[in-house]
Amino acid sequence: VSKLLARCNGMKEKGVSPVSLLRYKLSNVFVGRSMYMQQRTGSFKEGFSKNTFYRFLNSVKTNWLRFTSLLAADIVNNDLKALTDDNRKNVFIIDDSLFSRTSCKKTELGSKVFDHTDMHFKKGFRMLTLSWSDGNTLIPVNSCLLASAKETNIIGPVKNFDNRTIAGKRRKLAQTKAPEAMMTLLDTALSAGLKADYVLFDSWFSNPAQITAIHSKDMDVIAMIKKSSRIKYSYCGEQLNIKEVYSRNKKRRGRSKYLLSVDVMVGKENPIPAKIVCVRNKANRKDWLAFI
Repeated sequence: VSKLLARCNGMKEKGVSPVSLLRYKLSNVFVGRSMYMQQRTGSFKEGFSKNTFYRFLNSVKTNWLRFTSLLAADIVNNDLKALTDDNRKNVFIIDDSLFSRTSCKKTELGSKVFDHTDMHFKKGFRMLTLSWSDGNTLIPVNSCLLASAKETNIIGPVKNFDNRTIAGKRRKLAQTKAPEAMMTLLDTALSAGLKADYVLFDSWFSNPAQITAIHSKDMDVIAMIKKSSRIKYSYCGEQLNIKEVYSRNKKRRGRSKYLLSVDVMVGKENPIPAKIVCVRNKANRKDWLAFI
């Protein structure tokens, strides 16, 4: 861990070792009390001060995105790879969830973000997370907090940093759109030494541009696709959306869960072959879902 921290600029300027600070931070999860409460109750026994601890966490030089990616790659390549067959299909899984905060007036880049679960705007961030899995074990790789891309939805203060620094890149990443941020997380994981055969995600990220970009990195995609009239696929020499493709084909009769499977081409400049599979929606048997 100390070598990985050093590779990500997590080195000490003086005094306390950064590994001891990181160990204390991780052990706090199991204690159930913050550093503040430990100091108030007299249970804080560490040999460093509060200022040292927060200076370590708030360092603008430490590349935590790369650190978690390198740590995950070390665990996968040195501990898990020997336990599974070489023919097993490994995958990256990408998803976002709401990271809500009750107040964002003093939180940097705190925003009004749309929660797709209950279809309302809430204060906080969207947390985009990338994980690696072999079908049995799930390893979190990296993540980033996404603020709103619209300046009108940002509630908290916006600080200016040099975009060449890690602090500037982190804030720029927070204000990019989720599909673009997804590619940054994937590139970081690949550069750390992780490999996978497929990338799994939901309909929020399944645009032809992202599918072709991932395919250019020697990975395939399995994803749910949007029933959008603006996203077109090349089918039988025509550019059709998913609803038109569905309506032009004969579906399986009866109570079959599997309805349709068609081959299409995805992308405009360098189209790639893909298969769209339509299945019955479990929540509503009259509705259907599409996967690519």
